[in-house]
Amino acid sequence: MKLEQIDKTRYRKHLNIVIITCIAALAIGSLGIARILIIAWPDESGSHFTWNLIGVIASAVSIGCVLKRYERHPFMYEVVYVWHLKQALNHITRKMRKIKAASQQGDVQAIHALQFYYSGCRQLWQLDDNTITMDELAVEQAKLDVLANQFNVEADASLYQSEYVKTL
Repeated sequence: MKLEQIDKTRYRKHLNIVIITCIAALAIGSLGIARILIIAWPDESGSHFTWNLIGVIASAVSIGCVLKRYERHPFMYEVVYVWHLKQALNHITRKMRKIKAASQQGDVQAIHALQFYYSGCRQLWQLDDNTITMDELAVEQAKLDVLANQFNVEADASLYQSEYVKTL
């Protein structure tokens, strides 16, 4: 994955529309499906938990299928980009201890992975207005810069390969 500049305003607007649409579809779909099932097969005890659960599950699966179907639509570009960015950062986070250890040994790929991670986190946090932890990120970035200088490596997020993290 490569880091790209995206329009924060457009991202927030489209994310809000997607979230509100999904919530509305889940509520309407699950209630509608459950109601149809209750009418078709009423439970004399008055407990319709199973039909309600089936309604929620069916609605959630339908929403997931629709989101997957329209994943490549231009409207979804920023939302999907951030979703993939979060997945990539999470993948690195799970291997962070090994990546940091490798970077301490001068592993160039580990240094690039950390640069990608810090740059991605910075972008993600700015998009989500989560600037509280930016100071901690700046400290970690400074440590990486010192490490890169020590091993005479130019830390470059664009050289990050996700395959490297998979091999750790």
